[in-house]
Amino acid sequence: MDFEDTLWTVLGAGLVLLMLVDVFRTLLYPHGSGPLGRAIMRGFWLVSRKLRGRGTFIAAPLAMAAVIGAWAGLAAVGWALLYLPHLTDGFVYGAGVPLQADFAEALYMSLVTLSTVGFGDIVAAHPVLRLVVALEAVTGFGLLTATVTWILQTFPALNRRRALAHQLNLLREAAGPAGLLAVNPAHAAGLLESIAGNVASVSIDLLAFHETYYFREIEQRGSLPATVAYAQELVSQAQRSENAELQFAGRMLHAALEGLAEVLRGKFGHAGTTSADVFDSYELHHRHVRRRDPGAE
Repeated sequence: MDFEDTLWTVLGAGLVLLMLVDVFRTLLYPHGSGPLGRAIMRGFWLVSRKLRGRGTFIAAPLAMAAVIGAWAGLAAVGWALLYLPHLTDGFVYGAGVPLQADFAEALYMSLVTLSTVGFGDIVAAHPVLRLVVALEAVTGFGLLTATVTWILQTFPALNRRRALAHQLNLLREAAGPAGLLAVNPAHAAGLLESIAGNVASVSIDLLAFHETYYFREIEQRGSLPATVAYAQELVSQAQRSENAELQFAGRMLHAALEGLAEVLRGKFGHAGTTSADVFDSYELHHRHVRRRDPGAE
């Protein structure tokens, strides 16, 4: 191969490798995220923050679709560049198929192989090329199943976050202005321990599925940024209680909230020396106005 062919081969291999690394870090690497996917999600997020109306709530789903499209595009173009130097000598063409050696032809072959359609009008002749084509077909099938898995993992994590927000809202409405003082201490301790466990689950979800952070909630009732401050109020109420069991549950919830604040601070760049400052920033970025307690002045 001459210099130009070598350049196309190296560039194609680099694009395929970038796609594989990004998919691996997004879907398989614990608490990781691919550089390309993260950049796309963050880009859509920054644009959506400048928009108004209900359209901002579809930014995250569109960003996920863009990430999947970027993966497919990198794979298709990368493999096409690998085929390009070997057109037309490295392939056998069917009857009536014109012999072409341009990028459009290589991209067509790549898309057909990646989608595992396999029309059979153009077939690799060289043993190495046959192996490369087979590897692309395997990659295409793996990419399809990986994206489906990604989507199926994302929405349960979103539901857990919404459930926590609803749980806090229900407790606030049921307890009223009296807060935990209106609840039996043992029962209140059990509620706080349950909330602490759910907060910890949300923290893990944000680490494992970073894309869930960028989803905005249409209804404030299901928005954790708008309700997480109430969990801090519950901690304060528990710490003022004379019941040891309730105090312990309050410390558990406090630790869980500190963990959530650390995730928001370290992984998503929310500034603040205290967890309250971090949650204020979290709320501001998601454009929800904090709901006041009943009877507040």
